Amino acid sequence: MQKFDFDLFVIGAGSGGVRAARMAAAAGARVAIAEAARLGGTCVNLGCVPKKLMVYASEFGTAAEDAVGFGWTIAKPSFDWTTLMRNKDREITRLNGIYRNLLETPGVRIIEGWARLLDRNTVEVGGESFTADKILIATGGRPFKSNIPGNHLSITSNEMFHLDRQPRRIAIAGGGFIAVEFAGILRGMGSEVTLVYRGPLFLRGFDDDIRATLADEMRKRGIELRFDTLIERIEETPEGLAAATSHGDVLEVDQVLSAMGRLPNTGDLGLEEIGVVLDERGAVVVGEHLESSVSGIFALGDCIGHIALTPVALAEGMAFVETQFKNNPTAVDYTNTPSAVFSQPSVGTVGLTEAEARGAGMDVEIFRSTFRPMQHTLSGRDEKTMMKLVVDRGSDRVLGAHMVGPEAGEIIQGMAVAIKAGATKQIFDATVGIHPTAAEEFVTMREPLPDSAAKAAE
Repeated sequence: MQKFDFDLFVIGAGSGGVRAARMAAAAGARVAIAEAARLGGTCVNLGCVPKKLMVYASEFGTAAEDAVGFGWTIAKPSFDWTTLMRNKDREITRLNGIYRNLLETPGVRIIEGWARLLDRNTVEVGGESFTADKILIATGGRPFKSNIPGNHLSITSNEMFHLDRQPRRIAIAGGGFIAVEFAGILRGMGSEVTLVYRGPLFLRGFDDDIRATLADEMRKRGIELRFDTLIERIEETPEGLAAATSHGDVLEVDQVLSAMGRLPNTGDLGLEEIGVVLDERGAVVVGEHLESSVSGIFALGDCIGHIALTPVALAEGMAFVETQFKNNPTAVDYTNTPSAVFSQPSVGTVGLTEAEARGAGMDVEIFRSTFRPMQHTLSGRDEKTMMKLVVDRGSDRVLGAHMVGPEAGEIIQGMAVAIKAGATKQIFDATVGIHPTAAEEFVTMREPLPDSAAKAAE
């Protein structure tokens, strides 16, 4: 007789949880997964997928403007928010069906409802208890709002995907991925956008040349950037909302988007009651193989506070299954994890920033190129692409690659393979470029910047 109802019970059907559940089931385990919302988690429903669809939508207006220089006569385009939302929702529903099939095909039992741990082997969902040999916490993250007067009048990225109508004027509070991406999306759709950030420059942790270049380009597109500024109070007015800033002025807007970060979604799961250690932000503290402080309970994805990216959660899901169900202890290698920001223009980055390399005491050479994309020689748009390599002077190894410009994420994905493999600058130089492309610039930068010009991060 089986001691437990399941070999594995997964709490949270986002990217990491679904990957772990279905791969464990494919390996022969008896698996259940509980989800209180829709399958696919943040990425599919309230993040990567709908956001990227909105990015595509927002780019058509500028594309129509640019087409004139290439001989096209196009009537002034108009945008309908309702149509986009309807079509976006249809695609998300389709993807939910795919996720359900991914789980049901290998035999995963899907349990709908909020799951809570009763002990290290027991989970309760909707008044029904289930036992499992192993429990995996994959509950993701949630948006954070600052506790300012009137904060209930603002929305988060969750609500942004379900607004009935497009804001004509919007203030965005924050300086991370979500803030800069929605700034570009809404400006591309014609909204007046003001981005407010408490620091001197947004995208903290990214290479300083990326941060400065993107700020310049966003201003060119008509986005107002207010750095070293906070929104301190929000009030309703007959015309909409009034957001008072730390500099004593007031932003008259229709909507305030709070994009000030995310927190691990670990509340009301019963974790602390059974001894699972959480850090100060509420993230589950895990070891090399994703094990928590309680034997048999594991966690992955955004709720462990490592790198909050969908592909990282997927890698963690695979490592968990290899370790726990295939007798192949596997740890995720987080070094040189590439990422992209779907701002306008977009950002791609992998490896060390210039500041990180210099801060670690490395003797580095900096190769940087700024140029006008070929497309805009005829479109007439004043836009620059920036590409940068950080190279260790002693070993010649490329430590980091950074880009601001069209298709930055697509280009940096290839650079990530090279950097993960330990490619040297000599290998980059020996690689034949594809002409005419922007990507070829990464293999044609020959002269390092003088040290006085290179130390942009100091």
